[in-house]
Amino acid sequence: MNQPISPETTTIAAIAALRAVLPRQGLLLAEEEVRPYECDGLTAYRQLPLLVALPETEEQVVAVLKLCHQLKLPVVARGAGTGLSGGATPVQHGVVLSLAKFMRILEIDPVARTARVQPGVRNIAISEAAARYALYYAPDPSSQIACTIGGNVAENSGGVHCLKYGLTVHNVLRVRVALIDGEVLEIGGGALDSAGYDLLALMIGSEGMLGVVTEVTVKLTPKPILAQVIMASFDDVEKAGNSVAAIVAAGIIPAGLEMMDKAATAAVEDFVHAGYDLSAAAILLAESDGTREEVAEEIAAMRAVLESSGATEIRISRDEAERLKFWAGRKAAFPAVGRITPDYMCMDGTIPRKHIARMLTCINELCAEFGLRCANVFHAGDGNLHPLIMFDANVAGETERATAFGARILELSVEMGGTITGEHGVGIEKVQQMCVQFSAPELSAFRDVKAAFDAQALLNPGKVVPTPRRCSEYRLTGTPREHP
Repeated sequence: MNQPISPETTTIAAIAALRAVLPRQGLLLAEEEVRPYECDGLTAYRQLPLLVALPETEEQVVAVLKLCHQLKLPVVARGAGTGLSGGATPVQHGVVLSLAKFMRILEIDPVARTARVQPGVRNIAISEAAARYALYYAPDPSSQIACTIGGNVAENSGGVHCLKYGLTVHNVLRVRVALIDGEVLEIGGGALDSAGYDLLALMIGSEGMLGVVTEVTVKLTPKPILAQVIMASFDDVEKAGNSVAAIVAAGIIPAGLEMMDKAATAAVEDFVHAGYDLSAAAILLAESDGTREEVAEEIAAMRAVLESSGATEIRISRDEAERLKFWAGRKAAFPAVGRITPDYMCMDGTIPRKHIARMLTCINELCAEFGLRCANVFHAGDGNLHPLIMFDANVAGETERATAFGARILELSVEMGGTITGEHGVGIEKVQQMCVQFSAPELSAFRDVKAAFDAQALLNPGKVVPTPRRCSEYRLTGTPREHP
């Protein structure tokens, strides 16, 4: 009679096999070595992995996956660890597969306007390498100096310019993906479209649950001749929120359209000194880019809308240095808030633009209800919210209150016709709210898709798609279960 293999036997077998296929420094086992991998940017949830594998070639990635498939070891792929939803949180007794050494830009084609890169290449490094051809990579998350293109693909990341230029899914042409059994697929291609099911869109934003990306081909965008930013101040957050809908309703699609409330601008100004109006209840940053004539016309049109929407002050960047200064403040919002609070949770709901003012009112009411502060930063143009809920994990009950506060924001997003995530992914943070957004048959379809690629659920298990039992309990009680 066959006896089940013990965890100790599995571990010994895995270590011996991995040592045979990985480079000398490619296997981390000691607690002090694996400790840095215990969480991603969502530090509220931590778990030490069994080990960390650091392959350097696609062949080594395939070998690691085949071994884990054979031994039934869970695998969590990891980029730079800048994610904010727990998507890269390890699984107990599982393997972290780090793509940190895949750092090569393989090819830049200025004629086709594409770049072929490895997944460990930093987002901003693509633009730096393409600059000599007057090209750049448009999606620009706030963490772009550190986050990797593989992580961007996993989370379908956006950034401040995603309103005009799209998310990662709109800027990737092709990926190479290794499946859990070691099979390698090439999905997409050099053309704008390909025959068959749109597996490229399925893979982008799949949060490491379907495969491990080993190579990415991205579109490059020509650098505009000119870009200018309007900074508009408002004495009321509702006026600021309504002005966002008014700009888009006027037929204007800015390159970027961002909003920050007073709590956010105060934190940012003390940190970056971006020149923000600290007397304003909220500020709006609206960028136009293109030819000089296009920019002048669009800036004038946006100014007219902002004035009619009740802006109390309007400033237009005078040169490139001031434009970058305005944006530096927005991109530093997360670390700026981190300076004024022991801990914070960053939410990521998305709502129709017409409900921005309503949502801000609701968030202010929730601050009073939960007794916690919140700084609001929005990708306002596409309705993507980033409320930063401030708390102190060392104070009894505050972590639980912050978690409940965030859950309410996400569920309000669904009520308003939106979604629980825009670019940060579901991970483990929002898995409860998947039960609110989707019906049982829809979640069952998600599980079927997962099973088609990973029948044993070894890739990033316990993330994104909740079990029927978890949803049943959440719908009955409204109380989140402990995260896996």
